[in-house]
Amino acid sequence: MQPTPVATTDNILVLGAGELGLAMLHALAGLPGVQVTVMLRPAAPGAASADRRGLLAELDGLGVGVVTADVVNDSEQSLATLFSGFDRLISCLGFVSGPGMQLKLTRAALRSDVKHYVPWQFGVDYDQIGYGSPQNLFDEQLDVRQLLRAQSRLQWQIIATGMFTSFLFEPAFGVVDLQHNRVRALGSWETAVTVTTPQDIARLTARILFDPERLNRVTFTAGDTITYRQLADVIDQSLGRQVERLVWTLPVLSAELAAQPDDSMRRYRAVFAQGKGVAWPKAQTYNAQRQIETTGLQGWVDAHLRCV
Repeated sequence: MQPTPVATTDNILVLGAGELGLAMLHALAGLPGVQVTVMLRPAAPGAASADRRGLLAELDGLGVGVVTADVVNDSEQSLATLFSGFDRLISCLGFVSGPGMQLKLTRAALRSDVKHYVPWQFGVDYDQIGYGSPQNLFDEQLDVRQLLRAQSRLQWQIIATGMFTSFLFEPAFGVVDLQHNRVRALGSWETAVTVTTPQDIARLTARILFDPERLNRVTFTAGDTITYRQLADVIDQSLGRQVERLVWTLPVLSAELAAQPDDSMRRYRAVFAQGKGVAWPKAQTYNAQRQIETTGLQGWVDAHLRCV
């Protein structure tokens, strides 16, 4: 059964309308007793693109309100003032917003009157990975958790999802290279990774958000948890081909990162190759325990790669 909002009108502000943000807006907009607003960056004067006009029309059709703010250039106090007009705040602004932004948004939420905050932590188990990992952006995520855990005014929820399923197939990531018919394992073929689609993340967040048992704690979800061997097997079987299988060992990835320490993809490869905090059993997740269906690797491949 879908948990329902407890307030007569629950005002929710979603930060960002990218891939996850837009999915979140669709998941929330139809809930009873909820008013959803999205925060977008201001458009440059006279520069409303066709994409922007299309987005605004889509949001209007969903009944989603729009406010504008610039998380990079606006002050924490300015953001806090904006956030104070809402009951709940969900950040769908990821690392692309730049270093320091996750902390800035969290401090603004703490300075505001908002009651409930879901930060951008839709990823790995940062607590298990710990400080000093190959991906330096992860340290900031631990700082965010420390800020939230050190206070009691603002209720919070952290939702761990693993990586976006599609990221496994991102050419720049280099794990699945269909153009050259290759699959590369990070670390080893038995290294595991948890993946979830943005649509499932949004659907699950819309449930977890109103679940009082999930307040002030980390909730684990998963579309699927697979090894890189299973990934290669699914591609072979589904696409009727035999991919070349290569292993990016941790020493090799560490050396590549040392040669180009500012390369974000090399940072991601190295941290996922360690295999720590990047996977958890699907059977132990929120969605599995509540028998909520999610898209597994096979379903994603069937939907997106059949014609490749």
